[in-house]
Amino acid sequence: MHTREEQLQAFDRLLTIMDELREKCPWDKKQTFESLRQNTVEEANELAAAIIRKDMDEICKEIGDVLLHVVFYAKMGSETDSFDMADICNRLCDKLIFRHPHVYGEVAAQNAEEVSHLWEQVKLKEKGGNKTVLGGIPDSLPSLIKAYRIQDKVANVGFDWEKKEDVWDKVKEEIGEFEAEMREGGQRMTEEFGDLLFSLINVARLYKIKPDNALEMTNGKFTRRFNYIEQQATQQGLRLQDMTIDEMENLWQEAKQHEKGTNE
Repeated sequence: MHTREEQLQAFDRLLTIMDELREKCPWDKKQTFESLRQNTVEEANELAAAIIRKDMDEICKEIGDVLLHVVFYAKMGSETDSFDMADICNRLCDKLIFRHPHVYGEVAAQNAEEVSHLWEQVKLKEKGGNKTVLGGIPDSLPSLIKAYRIQDKVANVGFDWEKKEDVWDKVKEEIGEFEAEMREGGQRMTEEFGDLLFSLINVARLYKIKPDNALEMTNGKFTRRFNYIEQQATQQGLRLQDMTIDEMENLWQEAKQHEKGTNE
């Protein structure tokens, strides 16, 4: 690993390259906050995907792409005297110190759960911070992540199940309401299904599972297995559209066994 001095030199090199690109590259010169916004979202998603795959080399690469955007925004901010990298770093440092009184102050916190509770209290006191418990959750978050954040934040101020096992009664209740709505014509099926999903995300939170990570892992697993079905069908000269569900199910089971053997 590199020394602190080497890391600072590398960061200074990045800032210098950003200055040069902004001055000399036609594409970089024309970029704005708005034009980079969607690319930033895509880079963050690519980093998240690499983390799910546990590909450390790819994680390093994608972090670099995200860092490029941070440096790019800092450069554009400096051009209008709005802010620069020093402002970004100093504001972040000040916020970290303020939000960690158990490290930089006299407050005690013995574990991660106590720290989470403390953070919500600190954020409400913070100048320019959240005015309500749920006020800091961005509207643009994907619904799955937003639901988790909502539940986590209210839990940090005490609005939570006394025992995590009790949440299963809520899941069963929501399944029953969804089934009842289907039998009665389904006018509120979407709403009831949303309630069911919300309760399942609560299960994930209580059992320390990130639901978006879990679903992405399942998406990947399903994709791999279905790709196997498609590949095997092609090798046998068959079209998926002409196969029976039993034939596809047999290949699905083959895919599971093949995957199991690969992981051993």
